[in-house]
Amino acid sequence: MSSIKHYARKKRLIKRMRQTRYAPFWLIPKVFGKGRRVHPAALTKVKRSWRRTKLKV
Repeated sequence: MSSIKHYARKKRLIKRMRQTRYAPFWLIPKVFGKGRRVHPAALTKVKRSWRRTKLKV
């Protein structure tokens, strides 16, 4: 992909990046309970890796 991107494409990429971030640390005890040890990625919207799945944007 080129280094100079259109603004609309950048906006779409930023949205996809936000979807794959880890959940905030305070959300884990709130959802799963205080004693449960769960990785924050268990609560992300979309499970995707830059290596596995390519975005069609």
